[in-house]
Amino acid sequence: MRALNTSAKYFLVQKLRLSNKEATAIILAKRLLVNGLPAQLNQPLKPEDEVTLDCKILKPAQQFHYLAYYKPRGIETTLNEAIPDNLTQALNFPERVYPIGRLDKESEGLLLLTNDGSIFDRILHSEQKQEKEYVVRVDKSLTSEVIAALASGVEIMGKKTRPAQVKPLDAFTFNIVLTQGLNRQIRRMCYKLGYEVLELKRVRIVNVKLGDLQVGEWRELGKNEVEELKKLVR
Repeated sequence: MRALNTSAKYFLVQKLRLSNKEATAIILAKRLLVNGLPAQLNQPLKPEDEVTLDCKILKPAQQFHYLAYYKPRGIETTLNEAIPDNLTQALNFPERVYPIGRLDKESEGLLLLTNDGSIFDRILHSEQKQEKEYVVRVDKSLTSEVIAALASGVEIMGKKTRPAQVKPLDAFTFNIVLTQGLNRQIRRMCYKLGYEVLELKRVRIVNVKLGDLQVGEWRELGKNEVEELKKLVR
């Protein structure tokens, strides 16, 4: 999934196999419109832009989707339909959308998906520490020492995890907010401290919450959610 990165003139040259001179003449004659307005020679085009020439659409505007999905336990975070219990079949969304990050097969909860390449890349590769919140149930009673260890960091895979916000909810359940996404991080942290994770549910990613979604349901993010998310991952 790649964002469009080209100028109006170059798009015209490539689309209609024109010379630079011919494309320039069309644009200067104001025959090429971007979202209903005359194009500029070096105007950058975005996927959401509609481009027309003499009232004929050369590039329709791409509609972006931003989904919050309650991934069920047992579903693989993959779009490969050759893999059993894949995300494409489970989600059953009419357009191709891509998961932002992963949630392991035995875990459930919030997964974000989009076909907007710009926000996809910003969230995945942002240097900022994006918060992700989980509710975790383990196989035996929690102690204050274990809660403190989870909060301060646990050494897994040769490195110590970043400090986290941890709050016990009952004798066997705790809430944890992470700012990193190491492979099976919470499960490895608990295992290192002598615990087995029985249930793991992600309930928040940055500003987006799981809310009232039921297992297997998805919803489109609201405009305010999308705008705030974009601001937080700049």
